[in-house]
Amino acid sequence: MNKIFEVPLYAYQRSPDQDTASSVRHKVIVIGAGPVGLAAAIDLAEKGVPVVVLDDNDKVSFGSRAICFSQRSLEIADRLGAGGKLVDNGVLWDAGKVFFDNRQVYEFYLQPDAGYAHPAFINLQQYYFEKALVERVRELQADGAPIEIRGQNKVEAVGTHNDHVKLEVETPEGPYNVEADWLIACDGANSPTRRMLGLDFEGRVFEDNFLIADVVMQADFPTERWFWFDPPFNRGQSALLHKQPDNVWRIDLQLGRDIDPVQEKQPENVIPRLKAMLGEEINFELEWVSIYTFQCRRMERFRHGRVLFAGDSAHQVSPFGARGANSGLQDTDNLCWKLKMVIDGEAPELLLESYNRERVEAADENIRMSTLSTEFITPKSDMSRLLRDAVLDLSEHYAFARPLVNSGRLSTPCAYSGSSLSSADALTGPEITRPGSACPDAPLGEEFLLPKLAGKFTLLTIDADAPDSLEEGGVTATRLALSVKDDLTLELKRRYLGDAPGAVYLIRPDQHVAARRDTFEENAFRQAIRRATGKE
Repeated sequence: MNKIFEVPLYAYQRSPDQDTASSVRHKVIVIGAGPVGLAAAIDLAEKGVPVVVLDDNDKVSFGSRAICFSQRSLEIADRLGAGGKLVDNGVLWDAGKVFFDNRQVYEFYLQPDAGYAHPAFINLQQYYFEKALVERVRELQADGAPIEIRGQNKVEAVGTHNDHVKLEVETPEGPYNVEADWLIACDGANSPTRRMLGLDFEGRVFEDNFLIADVVMQADFPTERWFWFDPPFNRGQSALLHKQPDNVWRIDLQLGRDIDPVQEKQPENVIPRLKAMLGEEINFELEWVSIYTFQCRRMERFRHGRVLFAGDSAHQVSPFGARGANSGLQDTDNLCWKLKMVIDGEAPELLLESYNRERVEAADENIRMSTLSTEFITPKSDMSRLLRDAVLDLSEHYAFARPLVNSGRLSTPCAYSGSSLSSADALTGPEITRPGSACPDAPLGEEFLLPKLAGKFTLLTIDADAPDSLEEGGVTATRLALSVKDDLTLELKRRYLGDAPGAVYLIRPDQHVAARRDTFEENAFRQAIRRATGKE
């Protein structure tokens, strides 16, 4: 068993808040020290916003849980100061194979385009992701950043008020009360915060059960994503195999509807299933086993006054497609710069409504894609199974059928179409960088574009003139001037210019495009800044 599960990373320590006669008020409190909560706290602390993280645990999550982290998540982690460590420790993969019965019918390769600093995906157990973020918190604390993690601090009650939120917290030494100007709930799919506020999910719960097993073994399987429909070792169901670090392999086995979850988790039932899949000659050890069902649901709203929900506490999707933790990290990426501006008085509180609108749109996109994957993987009628199987048969021989195979459409960042923060598109440019889209990376000689766009409003000019900075309503956009005159910038041209001779982009602090035009027009970009900060 991996000892990381047993080591306290943020052990309980008595806080001065527990010895005060009245409740201490904090600028921001985050509930939950998983990947999403830690990312939010780090992001805010790096922006100078004081933040306290409360968690009823003091260790990393038990079991690998989320394992597949997307390129966008790695780009976000880069800005938080942890991206390199994650990539160095993760397992890189770019190939996937789909099997029907005992035949390979389809294979795919991720990211055929060159010119990105990070791979399309890495596999890394969630506990290592959490550990890397806790280590980053310690680095920030050593540098004097205003961030604190309180382990074994369980939130028992939440009271909302017009200008603050009040929390009752239980600890090993008894309860205490604390207040926050703003509360970010990242406390998971069974969010106690959501329950305490009388809020719920809406959406679908699928009845099929799946077994997850983390298996430690020495095996010569390639570092690829393997997915089976109706395999001989799990007839009528599906299976998934992924490699993780430390010779840990993730195996998902569909079990069907009418099962006893407690019995199915017992080693005497799990081991025979795995031997049927892997072969009797393979020696392995079980590290973690869980049973789950698919849920494709979300809260109606992600903002409730001064309480903001992010990650699984706000939305849930099936695991096929790696849309859970990745979308949660994108939630915090969207939220934190807006909350910082509101706290500093640089933007109206109305700006936080755009967090709700944009991330609800993203959740709906993820739920839609996840639902389609689930319906393909678990057909609910004889006719839908017949059609699914016909697609799989055809895909073995005919290219037109392969895009119809759906073993989980892999996570990509949402483009916020129609966002109130985006200006009308005024450039005949590439679709990939239209307003609302997340900026794609591009090589700039020995460097890359995205680190130069991190954490601030940027006027990106490509073979176009503009002032070195543009200030509007207390918000400054700083110019980044680039050119595509040589071969080193071909990807920049393809992704940002297309056939246009030049372009000017307004980039938000979360690296999403707010506006773009072929030339700099001062009034248009002033208006774009006002719109992107919720002032218009």
